[in-house]
Amino acid sequence: MKIDTDKKKITTENSNKKLMSDCTLCPRNCHADRTHNNFGVCGVGSEPVIARAALHMWEEPCISGKEGSGTVFFSGCNLGCIFCQNYDIAHRKKGKAISTTRLSEIFLELQDKNANNINLVTPTHFIPQIIDALMNAKKNGLSIPVIYNSSGYESVEMLQMLDGLIDVYLPDLKYFSSELSGKYSHATDYFEKASLAITEMVRQTGEPLFRTKDGILLTADQYDDEAYICKGTIVRHLLLPGCLEDSKSVIKYLYNTFGNQIYISIMNQYTPLKQVAGLPELNRKVSPDDYEALVDYAISLGVENGFIQEGDVAAESFIPEFDSSGI
Repeated sequence: MKIDTDKKKITTENSNKKLMSDCTLCPRNCHADRTHNNFGVCGVGSEPVIARAALHMWEEPCISGKEGSGTVFFSGCNLGCIFCQNYDIAHRKKGKAISTTRLSEIFLELQDKNANNINLVTPTHFIPQIIDALMNAKKNGLSIPVIYNSSGYESVEMLQMLDGLIDVYLPDLKYFSSELSGKYSHATDYFEKASLAITEMVRQTGEPLFRTKDGILLTADQYDDEAYICKGTIVRHLLLPGCLEDSKSVIKYLYNTFGNQIYISIMNQYTPLKQVAGLPELNRKVSPDDYEALVDYAISLGVENGFIQEGDVAAESFIPEFDSSGI
């Protein structure tokens, strides 16, 4: 798809101020006037706040590869899960405020470091600024795929503003149960909103495509570990301790709804951090038997396009240092 950047720039310039002055960027619809740095539910104002921008090796193989994913960690979060693995930046807002011009420069600097892609982590509450930064970066030579890496708690209308700018969507589908999503993320409507958002993401990206270092395009049935995703949707699901049955419902929904149009990444890296010390059901790692049972269930459904995690990845050492690198 060819992007008419001039036309899109006019549209975004006219709408950005309105969007930020009465914020409805996500399903929270908190209506905060973020143009005057009044914080919304996400906890941040109008300037992008970044905690880290660096090559990241701990994503799925088709994202990180050998060179690394050019990952930009945004501070603040519109969902705010109590067990968040990036708690310091999502809840404590650790990071540095920058301009959209600087954000655009960061994208190009990561490309110059041979990043396989630009990986926007928790970007929802900065969609207008990201649009401006991406359009400027693309005008100045950004050519690697752009990944939108989110909680899945998205507004379809806002995702439609990104159509043509995002190559790969990497959302979570955290819960099927409204009881669990209400208890752990204060969002009883999580599944309703996330399922609609993922449908829109798949509509925009279509069937997964991968590219080899030689520039050869591969479809999902041709994919191997040496190729890198350049188009498509990968949905992540993190198994929580004691939540096996809900996780089965998530996997069943995804496969029955999207089949091989998406990849499903089944994760066992849940790490109990200090903020869940008062919740005994979350203050423990996932049982290896439960994770194996979930993987076996996915296989029994017929899931073929997927990723699983092996070994002990539930450790704080897999959480990056949010030290303002690259900002």
